[in-house]
Amino acid sequence: MVSVVAIAGLVVIVLINSALTALMTRFFRVRLDTRWGGFVYSLLLCPFAMFVVFMVFAVLGFGAGLGLSNGIAVAVTILVPLALGMTFDYIWMPSPDEVDLPTST
Repeated sequence: MVSVVAIAGLVVIVLINSALTALMTRFFRVRLDTRWGGFVYSLLLCPFAMFVVFMVFAVLGFGAGLGLSNGIAVAVTILVPLALGMTFDYIWMPSPDEVDLPTST
């Protein structure tokens, strides 16, 4: 039987991975001057960082006892946050070119 603590651990992993993806995507969009560079780097590097976070939390016992297969666990903890984080940055956040930064004196 699935416990509330196991579901809460899975939700924590998904939220942290989503935030990590959104921050990494924003960083790549701000730092790279190409149009597709941020997107490509996000697709290549974010899953690796999320896998590391997933493994750290798995060792700590977050999300244990859910009875998920390995493929479903990867889909829920890596693919869903990748889609959520990139969608958050590309759709909800303004483009880096549209943001006015204060001038330094």
